Amino acid sequence: MIPDNIQIGMETMSNVEELNISDEEQRKGNVTYGIDDIPPWYLCIFMALQHYLTMIGAIVAIPFILCPALCMADTDPDRSNIISTMIFVTGLITWLQATFGCRLPIVQGGTISFLVPTLAILGLPTWKCPEQSVLAGMTPDQRREVWTSRMCELSGAIAVSALFQLIGGYFGIIGSLLRFVTPLTIVPTVALVGLTLFDHAAEAASEQWGIAAGTFILLTIFSQCMGEVKIPTVTWRKSAGLTVIWFPLFKLFPVLLTIVIMWAVCGILTATNVFEAGHPARTDLKINIIEDAPWFRVPYPGQWGAPTVSVAGVLGMLAGVLACTVESISYYPTTARMCAAPPPPLHAINRGLGTEGLGTVLAGLWGSGNGTNTFGENVGAIGVTKVGSRRVVQWAAGLMILQGVIGKLGAVFIIIPQPIVGGLFCVMFGMISAFGLSALQYVNLNSSRNLYIIGFSLFFPLVLTRWMSAHSGVINTGVEALDAVLQVLLSTSILVGGVVGCFLDNLIPGTREERGLDKWAKEMSLEAAGSSGPDTYDFPVGMSYIRRWNWTTYIPFMPTYENGKFSALFKRKKES
Repeated sequence: MIPDNIQIGMETMSNVEELNISDEEQRKGNVTYGIDDIPPWYLCIFMALQHYLTMIGAIVAIPFILCPALCMADTDPDRSNIISTMIFVTGLITWLQATFGCRLPIVQGGTISFLVPTLAILGLPTWKCPEQSVLAGMTPDQRREVWTSRMCELSGAIAVSALFQLIGGYFGIIGSLLRFVTPLTIVPTVALVGLTLFDHAAEAASEQWGIAAGTFILLTIFSQCMGEVKIPTVTWRKSAGLTVIWFPLFKLFPVLLTIVIMWAVCGILTATNVFEAGHPARTDLKINIIEDAPWFRVPYPGQWGAPTVSVAGVLGMLAGVLACTVESISYYPTTARMCAAPPPPLHAINRGLGTEGLGTVLAGLWGSGNGTNTFGENVGAIGVTKVGSRRVVQWAAGLMILQGVIGKLGAVFIIIPQPIVGGLFCVMFGMISAFGLSALQYVNLNSSRNLYIIGFSLFFPLVLTRWMSAHSGVINTGVEALDAVLQVLLSTSILVGGVVGCFLDNLIPGTREERGLDKWAKEMSLEAAGSSGPDTYDFPVGMSYIRRWNWTTYIPFMPTYENGKFSALFKRKKES
């Protein structure tokens, strides 16, 4: 099948082989380095650093919401250790994903999607923070016991809930259920991730609206207005010596530039005492975090204590797992197109989802307080830079692992003034919502049926979850565990929205064209490859043995998997 964006300059093609060659040449013409290309190591380092800087903004944003919900003090040095843990796990799983998982050059790391169920769990009466006066009267050890007990609850919930994605991915279960994941399921599930967190953006930005406004104004100018502006940069080339090139600085690093400039502004206003002592925009407010952070610290599983497991926590966190699964599935074909790779076959998608689930299990056991998901920012970076090499992302993973063990580097990001973070939130959460809404391009927006489903699945979850948050003890079935489960599920907007959207879209009559199913199926074509020769999605080692063994064609995550063979085994067993 020829993608729509590929124009063939002839009316007929003599054979399929000629068609495939044209397809490959077209893809290669769109990138500087394709997925299987290996740039020189010194270029890999700089391009890997770019991926690292692209993802660090999203990683840093999470603890600014997570840590207060855990009842941690603003000046607690363990905040930087949580960031270091997130970055360390991000590097580990990114390397596994790019090398043995889906084999696409995607970055896996902490995600905002897990914050929604996290806040719902921590909003339960059992885990709500004590009054501020009570916390202020605690000793450091008592305060640490308060937040580590909550972290252990989150760790267990994240690790156990991710087993659904791990098992469902590796065994092809999720792939077989994708026909129920329609655009009208994706829209509320992903869009509500950003919309639900607007309170946190407002709270952070309102601490100094001038700095917050300056942040999102600069970010808008750099990313949207100056994206094509290039600056002269001196570089060294072996053949030509010192050479001046035009570098797209604003297109590649709009977030980093914005943070540096606004941080410098806050520094100047701090030095001149325009911001009085204790002001949230002062740059010296949390300076002790850097002083107290160790130079080297290797994160390890169970570092905050043994994970605890509760039914309410696991089922609530499952909403985050489902949201991440839906989001990652939509990224795979997009990334493949961007890096000149053929469409990902079913076995690669199964393996990618399973590896992502494995990453979330490890993130929970390591105590990051979050799961893992595909970073949309890094997918966008591939499209901007035209560098889709798998090797570059593997180098980036190495940089992340290294940074994760250097404690003081993680501490630097924690002391970013809160109003700057609030300004970034206004843009980042909006972009997440917009990504979810972009799935509307597949459906007919002139259909009153679709408008009803979209409106209700977006609005009702916000109403229900806000009411549940204000009436935490309203559910009383007589069974405490069941009360907690229902409280978490009904307080998690992405779960409520996704279930409502999926239920209504599959219940209310509508044509395939009206529901956007044909366009969506074309975009998300999931077929098994089972190729006999070398393939982009093959394992880097051991393929000669795998191709020799017949049993590997039954395993949904093997590169030689033939679609339908695995499920046929169960059908035969049932018939016999």
